[in-house]
Amino acid sequence: VVDGYNAPLTAGAFVDLVQRGFYNNLPFNRAEDFYVLQTGDPVGAATGYIPDGSKGERQVPLEIMVPGEKQPQYNKTFEDLGLFKTTPVLPFATLGTLGWAHSDEALGDGSSQFFFFLYEAELTPAGLNLVDGRYAVFGYVVDGFDVLENLGVDDKIETITLLSGAENLQAHG
Repeated sequence: VVDGYNAPLTAGAFVDLVQRGFYNNLPFNRAEDFYVLQTGDPVGAATGYIPDGSKGERQVPLEIMVPGEKQPQYNKTFEDLGLFKTTPVLPFATLGTLGWAHSDEALGDGSSQFFFFLYEAELTPAGLNLVDGRYAVFGYVVDGFDVLENLGVDDKIETITLLSGAENLQAHG
């Protein structure tokens, strides 16, 4: 389930790529036990989605909704904002939290790679992990946890299908 209200650009970018079939047959390129399982790195030199006719990757800014705010914060971590003990509206607090990846060099260069947070209460307790306020959450796995827990870098996404909500996707500039 993606949350287009609290993470509109990130959820929208993900849904757009799902509708394009971008993720079909992509392997998982990173797997760390009890931490993350990542995919979305296309075959070839690019590390993200390059729209037809474009010379560069489409970039999605870091997008995090601060409690009590009406709009998400963009390209700023909670550290940047001085919100060291704040829990975002969409926290990394459960197995299967969907996070949008970006490089270590820039906050706004996420393009197509996303990860499943492999929550382990004792290792990454809610509110005390290293990803809240540093990466965008855009949704949560709600079914299939047994499959998620058994995936690794030897596996791939066969297909992702949007079940409902396509009518809510709006193009942005």
